[in-house]
Amino acid sequence: MTTKIKFLKTVTLIVALFLSAALCAQTGGKSNVKTVTGKPDAANVPSNARGLLKAGAAKVDITPTEQEVLAAKMLGIVDRIHARAIVVNNGITSAVLVSIDAGGVSSGLFDAVTKRAETELGIPPGNVIMNATHTHSAARIPNDKMIEYVYGIIKTAYGKMEPATMSWGTGVSYINVNRNIFDEERRTWWEGPNYDGQSDKTVAVVTFKNIKGDPIAVYYNYAMHAVAAGQLDMVCGDAPSATSNYIEDSYDDSVVALWSEGACGDQNPLFFQQTFDLRDIRIADYARRGEDISNRMPPGGTGLDRNNPRVAKLMNQQKEICQSMGQMLGEEVMHVMRTVKRSENSIRISSAQQVIKFPGRRQINAGNRAGYQGQYEDADSVSAELFYLQIENIALCAMGSEVYNQIAVHLKKDSPFARTIMVTVANGGSNTGYIPSDVAYGYQTFEVLSSRIKPGYAESGIVNGFLDLMDKTKY
Repeated sequence: MTTKIKFLKTVTLIVALFLSAALCAQTGGKSNVKTVTGKPDAANVPSNARGLLKAGAAKVDITPTEQEVLAAKMLGIVDRIHARAIVVNNGITSAVLVSIDAGGVSSGLFDAVTKRAETELGIPPGNVIMNATHTHSAARIPNDKMIEYVYGIIKTAYGKMEPATMSWGTGVSYINVNRNIFDEERRTWWEGPNYDGQSDKTVAVVTFKNIKGDPIAVYYNYAMHAVAAGQLDMVCGDAPSATSNYIEDSYDDSVVALWSEGACGDQNPLFFQQTFDLRDIRIADYARRGEDISNRMPPGGTGLDRNNPRVAKLMNQQKEICQSMGQMLGEEVMHVMRTVKRSENSIRISSAQQVIKFPGRRQINAGNRAGYQGQYEDADSVSAELFYLQIENIALCAMGSEVYNQIAVHLKKDSPFARTIMVTVANGGSNTGYIPSDVAYGYQTFEVLSSRIKPGYAESGIVNGFLDLMDKTKY
């Protein structure tokens, strides 16, 4: 009898272990990562599941008509603007990378597009990173029309997926510069090229090729504001658009090239003198009329006399500078594409999100642009959502805010993944304003003065927040 009982217990234990192993295999051996927002979580897909890579890419011209541009009180079109997408799949789940020649990505746009992509294509919203190029010469496009544009290219790219490989490489480009400077002539903080300031020159490049070895898409990340054409008051994709167009043209439009917006809250183009010259002209013109605008610039090119030959020359040079920067950066991206040898054709995809909160502040002496001591009162807490997407060993860390460069450098230094990218102005708006690094809170610049976050919280909160998400989705 005792032997029979032992036999039954043994059988029961074997069955229990078998069922436990089956359940573990079904769930990837770990519990699902939960998100604060309640959005569908891509980490529901087993993060250790690997499959063969497929990739597809598409782009669409989103330039309004001349009549629509003029009706929006803009003065014309400098160049065509686009939305671009890459879709990747490993046979288990899909992920999407989107870049739009726009000033920002609204929450309404991101939510509407990701909801359709989930419903119609089965792509989890957490597996989407959608960034703007942050051009300061963006067209005014109705949200419903933009939703159709962006979802349309995702669907097209999804339909074009084919067996592919993915490679990673980095290059350097010196067309950006820190823009927070202590002006020795004014004896105050101002906006200008600070050659000694923090400025990451890295160009991160992710290339997708078909099995014949031909590039089909490239996703490149660089930290620089797209502001060279900001005073033209015309539709212009600025340097990001010029870079992508140059790369695509170099490959006879067989490649789709996506600009990924790096942490450029304090990064301007190095070649920006025309803008400073036009500011001086405008300040002098206003002063002759008895108005001082030296510390509070009107938007765009408001007040500039475009019939002035000097103004016209400088504005034409701004257009040329955009193209020149696009060529220089494009050449570096293609150099990386050509020289990287190692590639992957089997990948994992996982993602997670969380909302972090910071103590808030409200400025009570706002008015001027820079160079004065800000005064603040306590305000409601400020929140920011962190979006983490991992494609094999490439860690994509996205958020909607304009983030100072040092925070991305800090994140890359502490990340367990050598292939870490910070993507900003992405996945919906943010109410944080600019997010300065800890050290930058001592600067009296317009970005720091206007930030809604109290000093000492943002940098560590963002870095640790992303590190937590990496830990939760680790293989």
